[in-house]
Amino acid sequence: MTPSDTWPAGYFIGQRDTLPDAETIDAFRRLPVPNIGDCMGRSCGALGLQAWHNDPQHVLCGPALTVKVRPGDNLMIHKAIEMAQPGDVLVIDGGGDLTQALIGGLMRTSAIAKKIAGFVIDGAIRDVNEWAEGGVALWARGNTLRGPSKEGPGQINVTIQCAGLVVNPGDLIVADADGVISIPQSQLAALLPRVREHEQREARIRETNRSGTADPERFNAVLRAKGCPL
Repeated sequence: MTPSDTWPAGYFIGQRDTLPDAETIDAFRRLPVPNIGDCMGRSCGALGLQAWHNDPQHVLCGPALTVKVRPGDNLMIHKAIEMAQPGDVLVIDGGGDLTQALIGGLMRTSAIAKKIAGFVIDGAIRDVNEWAEGGVALWARGNTLRGPSKEGPGQINVTIQCAGLVVNPGDLIVADADGVISIPQSQLAALLPRVREHEQREARIRETNRSGTADPERFNAVLRAKGCPL
């Protein structure tokens, strides 16, 4: 069933067909988000979001439960929290609007009870002191004391755009101090060994940098290939 079949205009509640397995989630949780981004072409990653949970060491990693809302309205976010499974990440397309908060402290309490791993929100939040206490991770675009409406419309488990990310239901969300990235399920198996290899290569480069034995040809060869005299 699609949003256009039998649902009223602007409303849809879908289901996720598949989810990443626990072993894959745990493996990606151990990898730096910049390394993942490097292996996805260096042009992926959320833009304009910041962490509000006050723990720079926290790593968020879990399957996306996607929500698209009208800016300033959180009716479908309440429904998504009700639907969420432990470890889920609610990824919310709020259109980047900062005039009204989409979630606050009371919803944080519900999220902790449901063992939701975190939120990624292209929109505003409020009750920032409560979010800073931790218990659930939160990346969002900004904050305002102005509260939301609860009228809809909205959609759950559809493809959304969130702060420069295209996110499908069940995609793997990984976030750390450097930012947020979304990995399509179809890419997980092939991407994992590449990111691990990239991490090992960076470790070798870091060691040569530290010891002063870095090979100048790493960049000189690039410059010569571009016709730059050395």
